[in-house]
Amino acid sequence: MHKTLFGAALLLAAPAFAASEPSGAAQTMAPWVPTMTQWRRDLHQHPELSNQERRTAKFVAAELKKFGYTVRTGIAHTGVTGVLKGGKPGPRLAIRADMDGLPVTEEVDLPFASKARGEYLGKPVGIMHACGHDAHVAMTLGVAQALAQRRNELAGDVMFIFQPAEEGAPPGEEGGAPLMVKEGVFKDFRPDAIFGMHVVSALPVGVVALRAGGAMASSDTFRIVVHGKQSHGATPWKGVDPIVTAAEIVTAAQTIVSRELDINHEPAVLTFGIFDGGSRFNIVPDKAELQGTVRAFDEGMRQHALASLRNIAEHVAAAHGATVEAQVPLSADSSNPVNYNDPALTARVRASLETALGKDRVREAQRWTASEDFPQLGQAIQVPSVYFFVGATPAGTDPATAPTNHSPHFFLDEGALAVGSAGMLQAALDYLGAAR
Repeated sequence: MHKTLFGAALLLAAPAFAASEPSGAAQTMAPWVPTMTQWRRDLHQHPELSNQERRTAKFVAAELKKFGYTVRTGIAHTGVTGVLKGGKPGPRLAIRADMDGLPVTEEVDLPFASKARGEYLGKPVGIMHACGHDAHVAMTLGVAQALAQRRNELAGDVMFIFQPAEEGAPPGEEGGAPLMVKEGVFKDFRPDAIFGMHVVSALPVGVVALRAGGAMASSDTFRIVVHGKQSHGATPWKGVDPIVTAAEIVTAAQTIVSRELDINHEPAVLTFGIFDGGSRFNIVPDKAELQGTVRAFDEGMRQHALASLRNIAEHVAAAHGATVEAQVPLSADSSNPVNYNDPALTARVRASLETALGKDRVREAQRWTASEDFPQLGQAIQVPSVYFFVGATPAGTDPATAPTNHSPHFFLDEGALAVGSAGMLQAALDYLGAAR
């Protein structure tokens, strides 16, 4: 199947705008599609895990320097920025792309499939761009080149941010957008707005989608350790059972979303992903551990859910004579805020996307309960941001059944490169007041 899709991708890349009259941005990007495709395939063959994107960072920095950008490297381990000063005074814009791959062994039959191997959590793993960050880097470099060619037309300045560790830093390390902020990514360039984009299997190639307000959920990781008293499984009354206690915490926590949060207002999710306790069938252990995630689109609902989870854990444990260590959330570094699209700026970007691609190719995005650290950039300096989605699933394939982002079968139709780059270029040109 994937060999057929690969051939279709090559055919689709060129006529990505066949249904609409190409805009100036689409025409500008068209000559760069083959180069972006080459970049993307090279990056796809050489994915790197979070905080290890050394080859990718070197590649990005070299290209930005060729384009005439002022380049800074080594931010948050491997992060790269490039700044271009426009020919006229005006606002400052930042455009961000993420660079890291995932500990996933690729199972897509492509001539440029990843064979990379690495280590994650002490175990050997395959590495794959299973979330499309290779495409983000390629598209964003294409936009950087196009803007450099039109430098004199730009009424304002632009900074490109190539960010490591969007998927999360390894345990015990800092990384991603929070560390870039901490290490002064904006110390010499404070943007007035920040744009970002992401390829998704949930949309067909040729279209983009965005929504004002909460586009992606906040995410908070939690860890709850229940401490009981160990005893023989034949005499449980002589101990305090942390497994039974933890099970009741899991059950009681289900009422937070179903009975406490007003889901007429916004949706929310509470998921337990780890339940770890005991080592032998006939021993009541001394502790059990729970881990999971809370997702929300409203800050008040987010804080209510976290507080209620802590309250339930503490009181259920007390009712069983156990104690609890509730790290809810686990840490600041394990949390991401709501990916919130500023409504006024979203309206401007939507108009730009419609100019670049045609109104028929710009859709209203559904909320997505996945999360991103992208909003931490804008929140750190209190500037508006917009984040839109680029369809990646080939024509003829139902996006509802296509392998999802993070799957070993995730397949990106390379027609997405022309679509995403043209949309982002038009948004940047319009924001910086360049002539079309």
